Amino acid sequence: MDISAIATADLKALLERIPAELKRRENEDKAKARKEIEAIAAAHGFSLDDLLGGVSEPKVKKAVAVKYRHLENGDLAWTGRGRQPKWVADYLASGGTLEHLMV
Repeated sequence: MDISAIATADLKALLERIPAELKRRENEDKAKARKEIEAIAAAHGFSLDDLLGGVSEPKVKKAVAVKYRHLENGDLAWTGRGRQPKWVADYLASGGTLEHLMV
């Protein structure tokens, strides 16, 4: 496709319409593919859910509760998992204990 003869204004207008058209076509293609897959499954005596085990929602990781908080700056917190933050290591090096930082 030679687009060199298209006016700049027409190209810009086309550029604005392309994302919506691509999304519409993608949705259309997905629906068509799903129907084809459902037909194949039905031809073998199954539903799509039978083959895929039902569609489940992706698992969302739950936030871990804060276990330790800085004594002076409440914005500094640590769950107790992973590597110790520098402020915790500094506090422990100065003779403090984790029990003092517990929430």
